[in-house]
Formats: sequence, C-alpha cells, structure tokens
Amino acid sequence: MRKTALIILVGIVLAVGGTWCYMEWFHVTPIGDLLNSPRKYDRKVVTISGDVTDRTNLLAAKFFTLKDGSGEIAVITERVLPNIGEKVRIRGRVKEAFAVGDMQLIVFVEVVTQ
Repeated sequence: MRKTALIILVGIVLAVGGTWCYMEWFHVTPIGDLLNSPRKYDRKVVTISGDVTDRTNLLAAKFFTLKDGSGEIAVITERVLPNIGEKVRIRGRVKEAFAVGDMQLIVFVEVVTQ
C-alpha cells in the first residue's frame, strides 16, 4: 500500500513539474509588455516571438530586431543571425542598454542553452 502511494505521489510531482516547464517555455510575452514595464521583467527569463525586421553583425556584437503586434526590440545573440522576415521564438532577459535623461534603450539578451 505504501509503495503504491509513493508511486502515485511521484507521478503527481512529475506531472505538475512537467506542466510548469512546458508552460514556461511556450508562454510568449508581448514585446510591448517588456518595453512598457522593463523593471517588472528584470532578471527573469521570458519567451518572445515575432518577425525579424533587421539584423546587424558587428565585430563585437550580433543583434537583430524582432517585431510583434505590440512593439519591436533589439535581440542580442551569440548564435547565427536569423534571416529578415523569419518568424522566431527566443528565450532571454530584458536589459537596459543605456539611459540618458528620459531616453532609454531596452534590449533583449538571448539565453543560449547548451
């Protein structure tokens, strides 16, 4: 009886944990939410999705612009840049690149998983 209860408990824990991980990966945060409330997303890993509208490869940095229906944001990456017009889903963190007075540049830094 105890062994059966333990197996059921482990099954429930795995199901809940798996569901949470699934929801974390597939929940897409609108880019406009990141831009309007960057402090709310500080140090949190979120997923964004949209169309690539521009891309730049400099010696020191690679980034592309991602646009959805709510806004657009620069995405800094270490991977190969996607093509313009490509639809992508990216996991990463919001960062404030710089702020001068009331102007600020918010970027999204991709989290690369091995």
